[in-house]
Amino acid sequence: MKRNYTRAHDGKPKAVTPRKKVKKAGNKNISMGPGSDTSCTKLGGICQPKRLICQGRYLKDKCSGAKTQNRHCCMPFGAWSVLCAGYHNNRVRACDVHGCGAFNSRGVKGFHKAVDLVCDDYGIVNAPFSGSLVGPVSQKDTAGIQYDGIKLLNDVYCVKIFNVRPFHYIGPVDQGEPLGYVLPLQERFPGITSHLELQMCDGTDPSPLI
Repeated sequence: MKRNYTRAHDGKPKAVTPRKKVKKAGNKNISMGPGSDTSCTKLGGICQPKRLICQGRYLKDKCSGAKTQNRHCCMPFGAWSVLCAGYHNNRVRACDVHGCGAFNSRGVKGFHKAVDLVCDDYGIVNAPFSGSLVGPVSQKDTAGIQYDGIKLLNDVYCVKIFNVRPFHYIGPVDQGEPLGYVLPLQERFPGITSHLELQMCDGTDPSPLI
């Protein structure tokens, strides 16, 4: 039996139809890229135009969209967890005979560029956010008294926590994980409110985050 191959071998080139690219929803290798707000939402924030009021603090370069949209990541108040074990919230130290614990409060050493959080002597201090411990830190006051602590950072935040004896100085930690304990202050400063000192590495106010 003969078969007709005229159409198959007529010498004319076949038209090539471009294939449509199908984006598989289940492909884990798809890049989130600039079209995603994941960098913001995984931190507990909300992407919104900066013209809107943010009841907290804005973070840049965490949201999708063109620059003309001016969208930023709004981090709400209390984005960090409670640092001092046994407390329901982060309580800022009020004024006592030795000074005040609020950011920018004025004392004998000038303006206080940190926040003092009320903690019991030897109380456990928990990580306010997930990140990495990157070694010990220390600072001295005008009387020459040294305060030891630890530095904690991730791709968004960097803080120094003073008056703390850490369990370890290096390595990853999860939010809420014990970091160490509060060193007592009563022997040196009778009548002072026991506390830790929380200082942003860039000197900004951490109050909106605690």
